[in-house]
Amino acid sequence: MGVSSTAPHLLRAARGEIVDRPPVWMMRQAGRYMKAYRDLREKYPSFRDRSEIPEVAIEVSLQPWKAFQPDGVILFSDIVTPLPGLGIDMDIAEGKGPIIHSPIRTQAQVDSLHNLDPEASLPFIKTILQALRQEVGNKSTVLGFVGAPWTLAAYAVEGKGSKTYSVIKNLAFSDPAILHQLLTKLADAIAVYARYQIDCGAQVVQMFDSWAGQLSPQDYDTFALPYQQRVFQQVKQTHPDTPLILLVSGSAGVLERMAQSGADIVTVDWAVDMADARARLGKHVKVQGNLDPGVLYGSKEFIRDRIYDTVRKAGNWGHILNLGHGVLPDTPEENVAFFFETAKQLSTAALVS
Repeated sequence: MGVSSTAPHLLRAARGEIVDRPPVWMMRQAGRYMKAYRDLREKYPSFRDRSEIPEVAIEVSLQPWKAFQPDGVILFSDIVTPLPGLGIDMDIAEGKGPIIHSPIRTQAQVDSLHNLDPEASLPFIKTILQALRQEVGNKSTVLGFVGAPWTLAAYAVEGKGSKTYSVIKNLAFSDPAILHQLLTKLADAIAVYARYQIDCGAQVVQMFDSWAGQLSPQDYDTFALPYQQRVFQQVKQTHPDTPLILLVSGSAGVLERMAQSGADIVTVDWAVDMADARARLGKHVKVQGNLDPGVLYGSKEFIRDRIYDTVRKAGNWGHILNLGHGVLPDTPEENVAFFFETAKQLSTAALVS
């Protein structure tokens, strides 16, 4: 299906068109490293307020757009945002992340979860996404995002972030039937949520399986991959033309498996050289990434060299330039500005030839 040249740059690249330079955005580009965000946080100390009061979330989502004009503007939200709509009560603690008040650990708790009705439980999402689309027009691509089943299950079962994932691994390895039922319910809810985001204006959706890199490859194949596939298959049934991105933190060992998820674009983190990632994934798989966020602490010359290196290795098709994970909170804003300026002045043809 041809896309008119008025379609925004990132959307065209994500659909596999050849573009003159890789589109660029940055994970967590709205957030703590920006003074504008920290000022707003003083006024709205609750993360849920900042992400669920439409005018505040719209303002936060647009802060990096106004400052740097990235090729992607992503909904300001959290992966756990839809959980209350399934009956999983949560809060987001400043600097600590999601807290689940009654972690899901029994069959009865899994049975009591209900289907997600985003129109009823997440009405703010539509307001935010429609406003973002209206604001950026065809000058940028609006991205939605969702959490993946394994990662949301890890939060729901652990009750909070974890270093060892011992509670969910205990469940996975001693009572897998309960976990598989939870993962199935989460996958179906996330598919509904992703479709809803697209209907509300998201042009590309990224799924974050942040904790799936904590699984051995054989366990990834059991508890992560089938549920990523379940989400993406359902979304593709109704929205076949919306590009889908998959991110797994610490994904070096499961990179090839990520390409089997049904995602159109695989996010590569900095533990893998981009040339190796391209070789491992094959020419037909599109990629996003993969600068170490720490590079943004370096000199301008250092940042530029690393951008050039990644773009050269990624080649002139199917690459979205990004960090391998979120921008770090104490990153100098002027270095973020330089990252975007440098990226937008690139000519892939000149670099790759």
